Amino acid sequence: MAILCKHLVEIRDVVPSAPGCEECLKLGDPWLHLRVCRTCGHVGCCDQSPNRHATKHFRATRHPIIEAYDPPEGWGWCYVDEVMFDLSDRPTPHLSPIPRFY
Repeated sequence: MAILCKHLVEIRDVVPSAPGCEECLKLGDPWLHLRVCRTCGHVGCCDQSPNRHATKHFRATRHPIIEAYDPPEGWGWCYVDEVMFDLSDRPTPHLSPIPRFY
């Protein structure tokens, strides 16, 4: 089955904005998993985390594509088209160790 997402062409190689969820680090809050925006590099926490910063970033910026950043799972997600796809051939590198809060 073909992936129907017009935003795949917008995926960029990015530099992560922080070693963990940018906002949670400032607040001292925990997260469960991290997502990195493949438009600008913003690192936010997943929707299973208390603050859901990755989704909040999408709502504020409309940047459509995120990558499962930590743990690196090799998949991406388009918020607009609600589709998952493989990014294992283009993962965003970790520039430093990821802080752990769990």
